[in-house]
Amino acid sequence: MYLKHFGLVEYPFGITPDTSFVYATTGHQEALNTLLVALRAGEGFVKITGEVGTGKTLLCRRLLQNLGDKFVTAYLPNPNLEPRTLYLALAEELRLKVAPDIDQYHLLKSLNKRLLDIAREGKSTVVCIDEAQAMPLESLEALRLLSNLETEKRKLLQWVILGQPELDKKLGMPEIRQLRQRIAFHYRLPGLGRREVAAYVAHRLRVAGYRGEELFSSGAIKGLHHASRGTPRLINILAHKALLAVFGEGHFQVRGKHIKAAARDTEGTRSLRLWW
Repeated sequence: MYLKHFGLVEYPFGITPDTSFVYATTGHQEALNTLLVALRAGEGFVKITGEVGTGKTLLCRRLLQNLGDKFVTAYLPNPNLEPRTLYLALAEELRLKVAPDIDQYHLLKSLNKRLLDIAREGKSTVVCIDEAQAMPLESLEALRLLSNLETEKRKLLQWVILGQPELDKKLGMPEIRQLRQRIAFHYRLPGLGRREVAAYVAHRLRVAGYRGEELFSSGAIKGLHHASRGTPRLINILAHKALLAVFGEGHFQVRGKHIKAAARDTEGTRSLRLWW
């Protein structure tokens, strides 16, 4: 659509997590550092929370890229599973072959053996669970039971659980208070500040091949920050719609009015009607 018009080689504001577009905002870098320090120290549970669209999945992908070859990793993007299915999913991620009809006792025994083999190789096992707020309570309790697998000196499993703020409410329930007490590190992802929004937009445009004059006016950046509350996914949606509008007009700069129109057409944004 507008690629040639703006001199772009790819779309700069996609909503699919793409590590090639990563911009290390203060919040994301602090979260990544927290994860790396905790996991390298051998902590059992680390929790990351953030509103919808703040980049939790992208953060998880960055973590998996940065851990190095001393870690064996498992990634569970859909944790809405009952405990037995959760164990089977973990076994599959760890390349452990088990019979489909295996009972839970032998399944846990097989998992323990696989984790011991990994530990003997001098490696640590990290399991990342995305959208953890969707986990049933019994499955969250199953995580705690799995965390009991350990040698005399170290945990055999480390967990990174990422979720929306509803995860904190779920962890506050008395039924799983033992799990809550095992979370050693926690970080809450914030939205982007106004200056970060400007740098974020400029970075994504540069990665997408833009080399022209300032494409988003200062008013457009202010509107983006206000309407999106600094949420990266909403910034991307609004910026993409604004570029479409500017392209349709045959112009070459996004102005405040384009962001205002995009916000009116986008669920979850803050109104610019009174602010503008």
